[in-house]
Amino acid sequence: MLDRLTSMKIFIKVVELGSFAAASQHLNLSPQMVAKHIEALEHHLGARLLHRTTRRQSLTETGRLYCEQCRLVLQAAERADTLAANTLGTPRGTLSVSVPVTFGRTVFLSFIHSFQKRYPEIQVHLSLTDQLVHPTMDGHEAVIRIGELETDLTVVSRPLTAYRRVICAAQTYLEKHGFPGQPEDLMRHECLVYENSGGPVTTWHFSQGSVTRPVTVSGRIISNDSSVLHSAALAGDGILLGYEQALLTDIKSKRLVRLMPRWTVPDRPMHLLYNAGPVMTPKLRVFVTELQEAFQP
Repeated sequence: MLDRLTSMKIFIKVVELGSFAAASQHLNLSPQMVAKHIEALEHHLGARLLHRTTRRQSLTETGRLYCEQCRLVLQAAERADTLAANTLGTPRGTLSVSVPVTFGRTVFLSFIHSFQKRYPEIQVHLSLTDQLVHPTMDGHEAVIRIGELETDLTVVSRPLTAYRRVICAAQTYLEKHGFPGQPEDLMRHECLVYENSGGPVTTWHFSQGSVTRPVTVSGRIISNDSSVLHSAALAGDGILLGYEQALLTDIKSKRLVRLMPRWTVPDRPMHLLYNAGPVMTPKLRVFVTELQEAFQP
């Protein structure tokens, strides 16, 4: 007999991803096993949960109602596991964390490597995204955010090391186009533009002492993936404004040249967000403690 909670989890994943094939790939199960779990639920209920086509599945009305209840059942099961874990007091289980892409690919990976050595019974489910993510509402237990926070947040926030950015370019680009000496010079250069959910970020801010200058930049390469812009900078395609930690190795090896050293780009605040209660799990507690120690502001 198939475990019904497992079948519910698989059913929800099929609904979220839209097909048996996508769910089977995500869950590392065969499509036949995914179908068997759905059929077991339908047999138990005596009702069809999904309209099936060759390419995609859609919910029946019964399926829609049942899916909502499955989510509640699984959340209750997770809370029961949480209470049991707190009783045992040993940090263990899966910890879901959302982290900005560039930060997640660089220094945060080193932190996770050390963290899991100390807590081998914690499995970290890491989601990398630059989209606005809310703890608990988006299914994550901890979220790292870059930028100013909303004033009406109902979760706990803890400051982390500021997100420091630098401006740089490859020597090949500079030999061809020259060195910008002042922020305004960037308006005559090819800049590599990052795009977030609000669109291309074409205003770069610089400061020198008490003087702050916003500069409108432009370029032929615009991307929402910072690694693409990093590669474009290395190829000599333009001037990059990026996360210092991600660029440090290339700057030290002189593959990229740091520009306008007398001008700085204002740091962006970075915070850890999480929901602390009513019960804070041991796995979340140690994660919060370790992260704050590793990235003290």
